[in-house]
Amino acid sequence: MELAPDVVAVLAVTATALSVVLAVVIVVLALRLRVVRRAQVRAFGGAERDLLEMLGEHRAELAQLDDAVRSLEVRADDLRERLSRDLSRFAVVRYDAFEDMGGALSFSAALLDEHGDGVVLSAINGRSETRSYAKGVTGGQSAHSLSAEETEAIEAAMTSRAAAPVAQGRRRRRSAS
Repeated sequence: MELAPDVVAVLAVTATALSVVLAVVIVVLALRLRVVRRAQVRAFGGAERDLLEMLGEHRAELAQLDDAVRSLEVRADDLRERLSRDLSRFAVVRYDAFEDMGGALSFSAALLDEHGDGVVLSAINGRSETRSYAKGVTGGQSAHSLSAEETEAIEAAMTSRAAAPVAQGRRRRRSAS
């Protein structure tokens, strides 16, 4: 099969034109690849690395972080439990235990945890002596009989408010018992 010289000339010109177009495409792609490599070097910390390799490393790092977060969650739960048993609620009620005494030197202090467990301490100040009492508190209640001041201190601690301060000239009087 023989080709006519005109057809061969057209094929030669077409092949040359296609070669020029392909050369331009190659140059454009080479420039774009160069830009992509620069971006890759910047993104991966100054080294030209494989994207799949980087993803594998990141996956391993994320697994380590996940383990660390789970460990911290366990530790935080432990600390929350410990804090709920620590003294976190307290209140003091000051009063005059005897009519002939002034200065509101007697007091009842409630020291409780979040669950209302703890102790109420009372000190009754007299002229010649001071008597101290400690009564256990569970759930905001005591198995021992409580004075009005001890009850007020427990209630104030449970509601996390300070007990009402004793105003001068209007001190609470408690009868001697």
